[in-house]
Amino acid sequence: MPEPITSTLEPQAQKITGDALCATVIDLIDLSLIAKQAHWNVIGRHFRSVHLALDELVAATREFTDAAAERATAVGVSPDGRAVTVARGTGTIGFPEGWQADDAVIQAIVGNLAIVIARLRVRIDATEKADPVTQDLFIEMVARLEKLQWMWQAQLATAPH
Repeated sequence: MPEPITSTLEPQAQKITGDALCATVIDLIDLSLIAKQAHWNVIGRHFRSVHLALDELVAATREFTDAAAERATAVGVSPDGRAVTVARGTGTIGFPEGWQADDAVIQAIVGNLAIVIARLRVRIDATEKADPVTQDLFIEMVARLEKLQWMWQAQLATAPH
């Protein structure tokens, strides 16, 4: 079957951009699942604030997942967000099963965010010439995810003496 969606990008630029977008879809789906798992299983003194902050992270990652998948489609690349694809392609460190103390949840979220942000920064560089529109999308994502990461880190920080 011929490709139903044509791209305005040259084939090499389309490949670079499509690969970056599809990998981003995978990372963001996994990050949203990690945050939901944490949301359901967090316990401890700071349960409520962590629980609500996880909702904010889930909302952001789902919004970004849709933006990346729709951008992939717009450049003629079919995104793949199936569970098997996500499990095979994610770069996150994941999240354990069962109840988790609020401090452990925060540490896990900070670690997973750091990985997703680092992988997005590589994709920012990769798409600079291939597709500046996608690069802008990645820059927007990193800015928001870094802000969220700062807020997560601040929950564990102690004031200097």
